[in-house]
Amino acid sequence: QVQLVESGGGTVQAGGSLRLSCAASGRVVYGNVMGWYRQAPGQERELVADIMYNGRIAYGDSAKDRFTISRDSAKNTIYLQMDSLRPEDTGVYYCRLKTPWIYWGQGTQVTVSS
Repeated sequence: QVQLVESGGGTVQAGGSLRLSCAASGRVVYGNVMGWYRQAPGQERELVADIMYNGRIAYGDSAKDRFTISRDSAKNTIYLQMDSLRPEDTGVYYCRLKTPWIYWGQGTQVTVSS
């Protein structure tokens, strides 16, 4: 069994920053991919960024040049530093672990006001 615990969401003004964290516990096997997805109201869930066990990173188009994903493998924790936030970044941000089974966190709300 795997648990993902997210933290760091909240409300911020446009141009501000937030840092999300996701800690994985349980049977977190080596060779996994951890990442962040977000879902805005009425829209599909989309990739924000993910990072492989070897450090390889992929960003969604909306995150490039503004967001930075990182991981602490010893703690099975990933972080998402979000800068220059825009109102369109508003949504629920979900942590995902792929091992290759897929696990999701409960989500954390991010609201960016204009």
